[in-house]
Amino acid sequence: MPGFFFSHNNMTELNGKEDCKLAEGKVHKKKQKAFGADLKSYLKCMVPHVESGIKTSNSRNVMLSAEEVIQWSQSLEKLLASQSGQGVFREFLKSEFSEENIEFWLACEDYKKTKSDHLHGKAERIYEEFVQSDAIKQINIDYQMREATAKKAQDPTHSSFDEAQKTVYILMERDSYPRFLKSKSYLNLLNQLQTNTSK
Repeated sequence: MPGFFFSHNNMTELNGKEDCKLAEGKVHKKKQKAFGADLKSYLKCMVPHVESGIKTSNSRNVMLSAEEVIQWSQSLEKLLASQSGQGVFREFLKSEFSEENIEFWLACEDYKKTKSDHLHGKAERIYEEFVQSDAIKQINIDYQMREATAKKAQDPTHSSFDEAQKTVYILMERDSYPRFLKSKSYLNLLNQLQTNTSK
């Protein structure tokens, strides 16, 4: 079931209420203590829309259900298969200052779908943004993998980033994902949706 991102773009589309505008402004702050307040404000804005469904740009009704949110707890794969799940998990990772992991993983997923004549440009961009030793959003991989990935990026194929992507996935699966499932952001969202369903 397709979902919606908890992203700046969607919040801009839904900023009819003052609370939404406040939540939108706060999303960009990197203070850990502000994260709970951000999500709470955002959910207050979203709950009426969640109940009635959101008209998306492609004119289909999209709803986030308690059932979908429960499925996120079955595996990281199921969480990342949901656009809504990606958005909520990304916000959680931002609160832990490790959003580069999901951003890299998503960039690799996009890269695999790239036409061959565009691979070189995308490979260079991914390498510079996430892999090189002084990258702004440097991912946590060892020196050998960094060097091997650099070589593969110079003569790119669709599998150039597979090993690094797998390493980052395992890191998220073992480290961030279990914490996410115990986090207030996940539990509060689930509780909110279950409450709405039972009304």
